[in-house]
Amino acid sequence: MEGNPMNKPSSAPSSPVPPAGGAVPAFTTRDPNTAAFWDERFRQGFTPWDQAGVPAAFAAFAARSAPPQPVLIPGCGSAHEALWLARAGWRVHAIDFSADAVAAARKQLGPHAALVEQADFFTYRPPLAPGWIYERAFLCALPPVRRADYASQMASLLAPGGLLAGFFFFDDMPKGPPFGISRGELDALLGPSFELVEDEPVADSIPVFAGRERWMTWRRR
Repeated sequence: MEGNPMNKPSSAPSSPVPPAGGAVPAFTTRDPNTAAFWDERFRQGFTPWDQAGVPAAFAAFAARSAPPQPVLIPGCGSAHEALWLARAGWRVHAIDFSADAVAAARKQLGPHAALVEQADFFTYRPPLAPGWIYERAFLCALPPVRRADYASQMASLLAPGGLLAGFFFFDDMPKGPPFGISRGELDALLGPSFELVEDEPVADSIPVFAGRERWMTWRRR
């Protein structure tokens, strides 16, 4: 999960929602718009948004997406999916603006560590032209005021026919992260530049997202 720097402070709580039955550690950083917020949570091992594996809908999408196309993963966190794709022969590049997240990703990626880069998504120009941008706990890490920037950058990175595909978190709670979005808001956000081509329920959500996420594929117009 990646946050991004902003000039305005957020009204968000000091940490993401804890896992069911878990306690939130004491943190010194309170603003999820800063890399320090995410750095501290990775250092303390508090990552309730991390599935620690590859979701079934992701693997199914990759399996039916032939031939493999270049993939960009923004806000990659520990980068489990990047490792899975690399091992399967996909050309993949992942970014996070948290140095500690990047360090965690590189550690588990091993010989594929170079696939991960520390970068700010909103100003990023990848070393590949992605045919698929994978959304996983990235949009919901961003305060709502950054959503228009998210949609604009996604549209600029994908050529017509390119896919923005992954998990979208729906919730009406005003605080976060994770910051939920309504279905109408998401349609209004992405509809001008993207066409929705897949919308499926998710059966293996982790507790922080359970019952409130869907797998969606949006095609660049």
